[in-house]
Amino acid sequence: MNVLDTVAAISTPYGKGGIAVIRISGCDSISIADRVFKCASGKKLSQMPNARACYGEIISPDDKKSIDDGIAVCFRAPHSFTGEDTVEISCHGGILITQRVFACVLTAGARAAKAGEFTRRAYVSGRIKLNEAESLGALLEARSESQLSLARNGMRGRLSARMDELYGSLRSVLASIYANIDFPDEDLADMSRGEMTDALKQIHEALRALADTYKTGSAINEGIPTVICGRTNAGKSSVYNRILGYDAAIVTDVEGTTRDVLRQTASLGKTTLLLCDTAGIRETDDKVENIGIERSLKEIESAGLILTVLDASKNPDSEDEALVRTVADHAAVKIALVNKIDIAADEPSEKLKGLLSFFDYSVDISALTGEGFELLAKTVDSAFIDGRLDVDNDAIISGARQFSAISKAERILGEAIDSLLSGVSLDACCVDIECVMSALGELDGREIGEQIVSEIFSHFCVGK
Repeated sequence: MNVLDTVAAISTPYGKGGIAVIRISGCDSISIADRVFKCASGKKLSQMPNARACYGEIISPDDKKSIDDGIAVCFRAPHSFTGEDTVEISCHGGILITQRVFACVLTAGARAAKAGEFTRRAYVSGRIKLNEAESLGALLEARSESQLSLARNGMRGRLSARMDELYGSLRSVLASIYANIDFPDEDLADMSRGEMTDALKQIHEALRALADTYKTGSAINEGIPTVICGRTNAGKSSVYNRILGYDAAIVTDVEGTTRDVLRQTASLGKTTLLLCDTAGIRETDDKVENIGIERSLKEIESAGLILTVLDASKNPDSEDEALVRTVADHAAVKIALVNKIDIAADEPSEKLKGLLSFFDYSVDISALTGEGFELLAKTVDSAFIDGRLDVDNDAIISGARQFSAISKAERILGEAIDSLLSGVSLDACCVDIECVMSALGELDGREIGEQIVSEIFSHFCVGK
């Protein structure tokens, strides 16, 4: 990315709409806009007050012909999203007219922006931190209310503020260590060795508590790999469709209808599920069905949540027992879904009760009527969402990259505390604490490589 370039992009979705917005950002953005926009007042955009909407004509910079009428607004640096001079031109939202206005902006001197370039410029100019940029990306991709809340939390800087506190506390301890090293006889340090140790212990506990929020953040933001498994005709595909809210999987009375793994992302309560509907697990001579069963077993091995569907209208047989034993060996959260309660006896059989003891939770459901799915949502939330956390206001780790940085900082700080307690020289402890600060710097972008930054912003849409 060349930050000296002035870039432009269509910032509204492709298609027909009431308006479309072309965003221009960079040192030449206002002069470029002057070449394509003529204010009805007769003034130039460069003469208009900051953030004042101006009605006028959009003109071709080549032949000065009128293309459309619209609205233009100038946001002068540093009072813009990117921290640079920025102009937003709103035109009528037809596909052709939008493309023509954009082409005029490029002809006037702008370069087409790359994916995420506006947000990256905001990061480079210090308007936002890297984890806040990631939250903005999550906001654009949000598919549930809980994802929206978590993304807004990050954009408001809750995690950044917590990082600033911890970074400042580490800096204070480090300053005392430096003073002890450089002036051992002058008593210039603010903390004794014991006080340094206590301060670092408090920071270590704070890092551990922050790392613990990742289970909740990941469950909301990234999603839990979830497998729906069971015998043929237990109702797996019906459960899959019920959670998704539409008929994504074919449901018939014919055993072995589902032959392959079906995948969708779904929201259940506050949790996001990376949902897989799998082939029914049974003994069969069908070569194609066996391939589907093998894939089902592989999905179970890598799942974070296993939903095992058991048919309450039938007494469990040896195949049910074999499946439950297979599931019980895995570390994933295991929930038994006792399905078809709408046609089953009031009390489950003793054999079924025995199988339920292998699961972390069991929920009675009817995939046909929807009964029990509200309780299922609450059960999944209780397994993955920490109810003590306020998703709107608490600092929460929501991404694997952030969790890696926090975990690294926590581990190194633990080693530094052990060194202090064992009497290791302050010089060695100083190196560890600097490494902790570096790890925290990776989280909010104070210290991070260009390759990682490029990877993060490559997932943004063009125009954001």
